[in-house]
Amino acid sequence: MLRVGLIGLGEVSAIHVNAINASEYGELVAVCDVDPDKKSEWMEFPFFSDMESMLQKMELDVVHICLPHYLHQPATALCVEYGAHVYLEKPLAINYEESLKQLELAESTDRKICVSFQNRFNRSFMKLLDILKNEDVGEITSIKGLVTWFRPESYYTSKPWRGRKLEAGYGSIINQSIHTLDLIQLIGGELKSCKASLSNLTDYAIEVEDTASATFTFKSGVKAFFHGTNAYTENSSVELQVITEKEKFTIKDSRLYFTNEDGRKEVIVEDDRIPGSKFYYGMGHRILVERFYKSISENTEDYVHVREAIPAMEMIEMMDRSSKNTGNAQRVKREELLHDTTSENRGTRVHTEEAVQ
Repeated sequence: MLRVGLIGLGEVSAIHVNAINASEYGELVAVCDVDPDKKSEWMEFPFFSDMESMLQKMELDVVHICLPHYLHQPATALCVEYGAHVYLEKPLAINYEESLKQLELAESTDRKICVSFQNRFNRSFMKLLDILKNEDVGEITSIKGLVTWFRPESYYTSKPWRGRKLEAGYGSIINQSIHTLDLIQLIGGELKSCKASLSNLTDYAIEVEDTASATFTFKSGVKAFFHGTNAYTENSSVELQVITEKEKFTIKDSRLYFTNEDGRKEVIVEDDRIPGSKFYYGMGHRILVERFYKSISENTEDYVHVREAIPAMEMIEMMDRSSKNTGNAQRVKREELLHDTTSENRGTRVHTEEAVQ
């Protein structure tokens, strides 16, 4: 059994523990958090308040990182230095620049780094990909992604790093909407350009955006529209829609629908869910964690590699650059983003997923 450690005992850690406990390959043997008061909640495990101390003493095979965004890159590097594989809660890093450091790290070590884009493994999305690849539905023409959620001001005041640019990187697009951006690019393929607007619709005293709208163009010719916000009144269901030359498919309320000739939606498949968890926590964590542990045991790359997580960070960077232009948002081309980085890294950021045609 793989010896597993967990760093960061915030809200999302519970879903990681659930996945670890369900695994046939790994066993949780140590936990770490800077808050000593949490020790009483984790009495069955050795508790550490310093991650390096845990890495030194516990001889861990895998570490789950569930820390604030600005700690993702340094914590990943430290774990790899101590010989541990890493299961990293999203996002890959605080920004695009740090993401490239993660990619360099992943490609220079034999340790595996898996990014938690678990929504790829929801039954609804996996079935959608299967249909688009293997059934006669025609070429994809457009994609729509909507994330209309609510975060009260206390969400930011209880953990102030969430609203700070230097610690969170971004707001809704990196914290709430990054999974949807990831799914959009998996369908659309290699990104060509983006035009976006980042803004704040709440009156909260935060430095990061709470709302974003964008259009993306892919080299495949596919067009995508995205809108995400934390300024709604509740956490409405995420919606992902794909229109092809012959069909229309929609993922909403954890179900995949297609629209029939009469305009009615018919259910194709529904996601599995973990009882008692939030509606947007499906079985994806369990599936991806088990896949990652198995890949360690069998030395495969059957998990979400850092290079696969780069495109979502490119989308975020391009949205930010577009929105920062004076006056109306300007269209930003991906080639401009790649040109602005050093030639040393340029070749490593090639998008590895082919467009679903």
